[in-house]
Amino acid sequence: MPPDGCLDIIYSRDLGLRAIGAMTVEQRFHYAGRMETVGVRFHPGMAGALLKLPAVVLTDESAALEDLWGSSARQLRRRLDDAPAAADWLRVLAGALAPPKQATGPVERALRFLTAANGIADVDWMARQAGMSPRQFRRRCLEEAGLGPKRLARVLRFRYANRLAAVTRRPNWSSIAAAAGYFDQAHLIRDFREFTGRTPAAAAAGAPSFQFHHLSISGSGAAADA
Repeated sequence: MPPDGCLDIIYSRDLGLRAIGAMTVEQRFHYAGRMETVGVRFHPGMAGALLKLPAVVLTDESAALEDLWGSSARQLRRRLDDAPAAADWLRVLAGALAPPKQATGPVERALRFLTAANGIADVDWMARQAGMSPRQFRRRCLEEAGLGPKRLARVLRFRYANRLAAVTRRPNWSSIAAAAGYFDQAHLIRDFREFTGRTPAAAAAGAPSFQFHHLSISGSGAAADA
């Protein structure tokens, strides 16, 4: 899976409940046979209050939810194991993992803005808007999103380029680079090589085709997807 700036909590019969942190580079997961998986995907900065630990602890890592939550995760696992189908699993997860309602702070607002802008924003300007020094802003972004603001901006821009490429059979990478806020096509290629180890064309050709049923949690609410 390529990096996308999000943090996921997933469930399958085989793996149980796991929290997967934001990624700095593409991660490869190898599963034997067919495995149905559902999950809740938290947009940058949306998971910290629920997980009750800094998001950076999980960056490029995954952990059994039981190791983070103890008995409450075991109870949730039992409810999921008793549910008959993936649609039922998703409903159980959605009810259990709704983020707590709380006042939105300046860092959360900045991360929401950066996500909506697909990473095309001046992070130093965002720090000033949040009333913080660049160093303070970086520390808070690491705590809330698991990535520093500049790295997160690059990941979000890369994600947007992937989305633009996915809607056409023969992507025009020069046009995609311009639309996604890259200086030029060479700049886009460097990010693709860093994040995936491949050229943009090779990364697009090797995009995963499996279905992952998930609910996305953003600052504006939740939306189901598949």
